[in-house]
Amino acid sequence: MTKLETETETETEIASIGEKPKASYAMDWRKSRGSYFEEPAADDRTPFQRDRDRILFSEAFRRLQYKRQVFMNTEEGDFRTRLTHTLEVAQLARAVCRNLSLDEDLGEVCGLAHDIGHPPFGHAGEDALNDCMTLYGGFNHNIHTIRILRKLENSYASFNGLNLTWETIEGISKHNGPIPKKLAKMQEFADLDPKTQTHLEGQVAAECDAMAYLHHDLDDGISTGRLTVESAFVVDSFRRAWDEVNALYPRAESSRLISEAIRRMLSRQIHDLEMTTLSNITRNNIEKMADVRKHKKMLVTFSARVEKENKQLKDFLMKNLYRHTSVNRFNFQAHRMVRDLFKAFMNHRKMLPPVWRDKLPTNTSDEAGKARVVCDYIANLTDRTAMREHQRLFAPLVWE
Repeated sequence: MTKLETETETETEIASIGEKPKASYAMDWRKSRGSYFEEPAADDRTPFQRDRDRILFSEAFRRLQYKRQVFMNTEEGDFRTRLTHTLEVAQLARAVCRNLSLDEDLGEVCGLAHDIGHPPFGHAGEDALNDCMTLYGGFNHNIHTIRILRKLENSYASFNGLNLTWETIEGISKHNGPIPKKLAKMQEFADLDPKTQTHLEGQVAAECDAMAYLHHDLDDGISTGRLTVESAFVVDSFRRAWDEVNALYPRAESSRLISEAIRRMLSRQIHDLEMTTLSNITRNNIEKMADVRKHKKMLVTFSARVEKENKQLKDFLMKNLYRHTSVNRFNFQAHRMVRDLFKAFMNHRKMLPPVWRDKLPTNTSDEAGKARVVCDYIANLTDRTAMREHQRLFAPLVWE
């Protein structure tokens, strides 16, 4: 891990480009622990800005365009994909960090990278891969995100991965809080303190993820017809927002009212998150970054009232959308495709593309090493390429 030099001429130039003053407990890019491989500092960007740009230009980020959020992007409609969800999380994180006087770039980069390790078919694909890898360490999309960022991306000649800063890796690794004991000894987290909280910017990105997917899945569920406006009235926050916009715009078409209601729900959530977080910081005498790390709980939280509303919304979506018949049927197909591909490549390694075949361990009896390469390859696929691979191997229309 190379430590970034402080107070250099480059840093002085970067700091002078209209940088908004940060709170004393914000992450200061000048105090970054640096990145694993040594390389020259960027002349016109902070380290966190460079992290953001490297993620945006990565192959793994581009693949999110064809990875499922709730619905396949082969269906008609303007619903979210894993990419558009990611962009919405990053935008929310940046806005909240700005309002809390935190480092906007670090919050944004954590939002941009948080789902980059998702395999094809969303959580259904993740569950299937985890089942396939039961004997070899399992599969988790958060851990795979770190593998991509630190090892699997190969765009740079002098190192593997993207060589992101320690703070970006930490914020993504602790997306759900401190690292559990059973994962702390894994190579991906070897240089992180598993017991501490991450910086506030990473905490913001985590809460913005939940805020984004709950409200936008509700929007997509209604727009695709899996949910109805009337069925969603059991969600108090939606019913309240709907009654407001319906009273203000009684002649507006339903699609406009839905968008307006969900926009108001989100705005209230953002305000609540910011106000509750500021209250937490004040009440717990948080004055510097060290205070954030040693605090026992996350400081970026919603109020108890909004947490209750979010649970009500999540329970509604789980019952009526995530377990909808059409979603369940596709999940069944996704499980089967992933299992078929894993078994096929484990049994016939020569069917792997050459670049992935070269990654296989030279010891042919190393089943765990072979399984991890096969798993990495499948996780690397998009929904479309996974379906095409399955078609080629199990139901070919044309012999290649």
